Amino acid sequence: MGSNEDVPTPPWRKARKPVPLKPQLSQDLIVETGLRIMDAEGLDGLSMRRVAQELDTGPASLYAHVANKEELLELIYDRVLGEIRLAEPDPARWKEQLRDYAMEWYRVLGSHADVARAGLANIPTGPNALRISEHVFGMLIDAGMPPRDAALAVDRLALYISGDAFEGSLHFAKIRAAGLSMEEYFTTFVGTIESYYRSLPPERFPHITKHLDDLMAGDGRARFEYGLDLLLDGLEARMP
Repeated sequence: MGSNEDVPTPPWRKARKPVPLKPQLSQDLIVETGLRIMDAEGLDGLSMRRVAQELDTGPASLYAHVANKEELLELIYDRVLGEIRLAEPDPARWKEQLRDYAMEWYRVLGSHADVARAGLANIPTGPNALRISEHVFGMLIDAGMPPRDAALAVDRLALYISGDAFEGSLHFAKIRAAGLSMEEYFTTFVGTIESYYRSLPPERFPHITKHLDDLMAGDGRARFEYGLDLLLDGLEARMP
């Protein structure tokens, strides 16, 4: 018997275009879609209904894989933490490696608008968060830091990085609302603040007006690195 593929469709039958199959719904697909929405529209644009719309399904179908928006945010945040690259720990170089790790985390959070907000006021317990915690906590202990100090160091460092990234996400929200490019926004924002400071009466604000160039110097990354080095120097001073 031959194949039916070469048999023409009878003219009285209506030709039908093939309907593309929907991707099979899964937790991974939901998380990837949620992250894509957050990157494009920010945290305020993310909802279970919005994810369902993007996947061409009903919101109820998502709850078989994700309990609610809060759980979705936890999963998205842990997915982003999975992008952080960690070097093989070397306790003898703990300060240098901890700085590299912090800069890597800063880079990853900065590449995803608003995701830092999902990590604040939560204790991350996902596999990627645990991988990072074990890596940094263990490296400090192996370098000789008492476990209690190491635990507090990990906590404060995470809060510093997330807080800085959260502030950046607030600027991104303003940029989206204003419809400006990042360069246009910061040129306008910084320029307005600088002009206001220059208008202050020197007799009342002598230090601000005299050292305004130093006060306004440095972009976000330079200021982050300054604060990071302060933290690391403080940890080094506590290291036995």
